[in-house]
Amino acid sequence: MDAVEVATALRAEARSVNERRVLVLTGARGNCEAVVQQVLDELAVPITATALVSEHDFLRCPQVGPRQAGSLLGTTHECIVVDAHDQLRPNTLGQVTGAVDGGGLLVLLTPPLSEWPDRRDDFDAGMAVLPFTQDDVTGHFRSRFVETLRAHRGIAIYDVDSGTVEDDGLTHPAPRRPDPPFSPPAEFDFPGAAYEACRTADQVEAVHDFEFLKHANRALVLEADRGRGKSSAAGIAAGAFAADGQDVLVTAPSYRNAAEAFDRARELFDVLAVAGDHPDENTHLVTTTGGEVRYEPPPRAAEQATEPDILVVDEAAAISVRLLDATLAADRVAYASTIHGYEGAGRGFSVRFRAHLDDSDHEVREARLTTPIRYAAGDPVEVWSFNALGLDARPPVDQLVAAATPGSVEYGQPSAEDLLANPTLLRETFGLLVLAHYQTQPDDLARLLDAPNLTVRTLSHDGHVVSVALLAREGGLDEETRARIYEGGRINGNMIPDVLTSQLRDEAAAGPVGQRVVRIATHHVARGRGLGSHLLARVREEYTDDVDWLGVGYGATPDLLRFWDRNDYHTVHLSTTRNDVSGEYSAVMLSPCSPAGEDLHDRHANWFARRIDGVLTDALRDMEPDEVRAALHACEVDVSLDLDAMAWRAVAGTAYGPGLYDVAPGPFRALVVKHLVDPDPGATALDAEHERVLVARILQAHDADTVADELGYHSGRMAMRAVGDGLRPLVDDYGDETAREERDRHRDEET
Repeated sequence: MDAVEVATALRAEARSVNERRVLVLTGARGNCEAVVQQVLDELAVPITATALVSEHDFLRCPQVGPRQAGSLLGTTHECIVVDAHDQLRPNTLGQVTGAVDGGGLLVLLTPPLSEWPDRRDDFDAGMAVLPFTQDDVTGHFRSRFVETLRAHRGIAIYDVDSGTVEDDGLTHPAPRRPDPPFSPPAEFDFPGAAYEACRTADQVEAVHDFEFLKHANRALVLEADRGRGKSSAAGIAAGAFAADGQDVLVTAPSYRNAAEAFDRARELFDVLAVAGDHPDENTHLVTTTGGEVRYEPPPRAAEQATEPDILVVDEAAAISVRLLDATLAADRVAYASTIHGYEGAGRGFSVRFRAHLDDSDHEVREARLTTPIRYAAGDPVEVWSFNALGLDARPPVDQLVAAATPGSVEYGQPSAEDLLANPTLLRETFGLLVLAHYQTQPDDLARLLDAPNLTVRTLSHDGHVVSVALLAREGGLDEETRARIYEGGRINGNMIPDVLTSQLRDEAAAGPVGQRVVRIATHHVARGRGLGSHLLARVREEYTDDVDWLGVGYGATPDLLRFWDRNDYHTVHLSTTRNDVSGEYSAVMLSPCSPAGEDLHDRHANWFARRIDGVLTDALRDMEPDEVRAALHACEVDVSLDLDAMAWRAVAGTAYGPGLYDVAPGPFRALVVKHLVDPDPGATALDAEHERVLVARILQAHDADTVADELGYHSGRMAMRAVGDGLRPLVDDYGDETAREERDRHRDEET
């Protein structure tokens, strides 16, 4: 058989059962390009139904680069050709595989499979984080990838150099019975056209579940694997609500994630003849009945949660718990989430936020989509892609690790070779990383196996991974590189040295060597037992003699700041912009391990304590007071308080008398920073309420009425009374003789 015959038979089988197939053309680039052109000519696939993903435009069809493959999301193609000669980017494969329709082919053009793992490509270059080079990058991911190509059903492999067939990819499936017809439910409130727009009986049920939201104080949770029509169902339902004159706000990590929902809503408007003059065809649709479907990014949607009639949160697993909690203010809300996919499947949604949702006042309904939209259930390409890209990775089942404690676990230092040799270990390790953070993607599986700067450490209970830390080596950069960063140059990796050098203007910061904790995750059934802290302690024990510092950077929340503080990591920086998806400011924390690390930590902790009051009245003015409190408590540095007599009279006169904060805010801020960062031994401990009001009024300079609204005081006067109550112990504990005289004077006047 030649390549054309292989492809023809493969496509015929795929079409007969509405499944997809993979054709691998392996060999020299020129031969691959020539053969794939012959294949496409013989298959007679329309140009409009074909796409090429490559840096080179060598086919007569639309072409996108590997980094732009996301533009294919939401589209369908009979054939997509992925050229992997320049690079194999796992995220690209994850994006394009789902765009191949049932009966279609995914064609991979690869170097000779026997040589491919030993080659280094453009994706590998991105993993060569300084001071490592591309020669230090391994080929473990591609070795495993090639194994999956050879092991899975439905994948044909043709060697274009020798003209030989390694595998014809035929599965010889039994004839498939046609899917039974489906119809609208027996009773429904949405227009019939909404149900006629559905593609599967599953989707009909999902759209019908959205009718649950026609009544107040309700929440719907819709979960599905990729390709099940979750976003389409949400869009059809949103369109039905808007056609009824209601305001529907849709949010997702990016508009790209919500585009399918808007397409389905727009189509329904056209069928129902209710389409108005849309302000924006992409992000704001209106109807002639007074309804609308509009998009806002997660932070804005969280702020506006009470405004729309219905809030739809798509790809909810990729949104932070903090923002999801804010959406509970909505009267009627739907959460749609991908269970397995590169979009993210953070455990924050499925465990932590679901607990918050269950505790809320909303009546909750759950729904699940299982039937694929574009291809038949059991499609072998889906099975292969989930395995090859780690999309099906998951931690061990609850029962296997439910009894884990710090005393029962074993510290592990698995190498990439160990992970490859033990599929269960790889699945459990990567599964914990996926479920712990919304940003974990297939590219991260390749980095885990191949990046020379990354290592993974685990805690295992009875042989099963219960806690995992992903570490990145950073720093140790030469003088020339440090100067380049200082002058505005960018380098891959080295996040903490880059921030300290480029933003905080410390040219020497990238010299000391550190290990940054990129991710840390503990199985949800074993949280709260000290396993995360135990893992960090073992990491410190292992690395303390080999590095200058341990560090971490993450979206700051009060609980996380306190966790890292307890583990001897201390704040040296807060970002001045919020993350677009999580809505959180990032904290950078260091834990020194050597004199060089101590020096790095101390100068940045000092600089942080000296500049933070100015930042809090500017870029961080909207940071939550509890986050500010926790960040400052976690800063470990000696703070000197050098206030002259005039300053102390202003502070004491405001705390105990008629003085005004606004005429001289500087001394007040210095005093509050001193107490939060470096309280004197024996100083009075302020309760959380008074710390919050001091942060909001003194450090962030909100006016009294704003403080009252934000912190729940009945009036601005009550808020200012709380400020005085908080300041008085500070005057008593830190004030000099002038402060005490001023205090006593006003006390005497009161009596």
